[in-house]
Amino acid sequence: MGGDDLGPLRRYAAAVSTIDPNAAARPDSGLFGLDTPAEQAGVILLPVPFDATTSYHRGAALGPTAILQASRQVELYDHETGHPYRAGIHLLPPPDGIDLWNEEARAAAEPILARGGEIGEDAALRARLARVNELGERVAEVVERTAEHWLDAGRLFGVVGGDHSVPLGAICACARRHPGLGILHIDAHADLRRAYQGFVHSHASIMANVLERAPQLGRLVQVAVRDLCPEELERIQHSNGRVVLFHDAELWRARHSGEPFVRICERIVAELPAEVYISFDIDGLDPALCPHTGTPVPGGLGFAEACALLSALSGSGRRVVGFDLCEVAPGPDPHDEWDGNVGARILYKLIGHALRSRFSPSGASSC
Repeated sequence: MGGDDLGPLRRYAAAVSTIDPNAAARPDSGLFGLDTPAEQAGVILLPVPFDATTSYHRGAALGPTAILQASRQVELYDHETGHPYRAGIHLLPPPDGIDLWNEEARAAAEPILARGGEIGEDAALRARLARVNELGERVAEVVERTAEHWLDAGRLFGVVGGDHSVPLGAICACARRHPGLGILHIDAHADLRRAYQGFVHSHASIMANVLERAPQLGRLVQVAVRDLCPEELERIQHSNGRVVLFHDAELWRARHSGEPFVRICERIVAELPAEVYISFDIDGLDPALCPHTGTPVPGGLGFAEACALLSALSGSGRRVVGFDLCEVAPGPDPHDEWDGNVGARILYKLIGHALRSRFSPSGASSC
């Protein structure tokens, strides 16, 4: 373990001693009921409330707020990873102006989405498309700059979306620092379409963009995918092993043919290199756990199965260098916090297992 990993944890150790993990969180407190200053936190999270190109149901831009509100009900002790909060967790404010970018981009995208992306030679629609792509690029640049800053400071960095287009900059920043990096991609979709509906930064194009913009990436391992198009399948088949697919149907058959799920997780993790970025689209879960996500698909992982996969990764000796959680979207009823509740708990698991992998390579929690 390098000093950069341990430094933030040591700096914050004295401050967290005043936190009572048995007490209820204050209604106005920060993420997970914490009020951790950024300079004292080992874990930095950037909320990115952007969902301009969502092609089915909008709402992921509300995800960071829903997660923040629900997170105050999450217990700070986690049975698998110990006490992740002791590393210090800080949720940054959203990037300046992103709400306006999202509204402008969404308004520009709506007539294009209404036509399924078929704009022909319509000059007005082409101008709209160019503006949406420009704003999407701006989001990617801001996320990348923010990731670079905190990675340079030795922090564990994560992105909280927003739709699944938003972590591109963070993934590229991590890939540059860790040549040969692997991505564990949990998702109902392969997200390998090039500029879906013409949008370069479509939520359905994030992994296509990663493969093209992060040449340092070693391998993309996709889990729980159950919707993909012929273009994506062909891309996987011609990737020379750079993309490995664990289709949801194959996982189901293995489970119901008697293979223990723990063994399935070990097979998945075995495909990953020593350093790993986790990209978690909430629709990788059973839609009963995320009913208001933008593009729900029947099937997927149960909550315990997702946790088992993260546990297999963090206990394998591999090191998690970054992560994102995207596509959490609250329902229309302001009292329905189910999606935010599940999202907050997955986020705490991601933090815990990432820390477990960095501070205790043997797999025993030390946080």
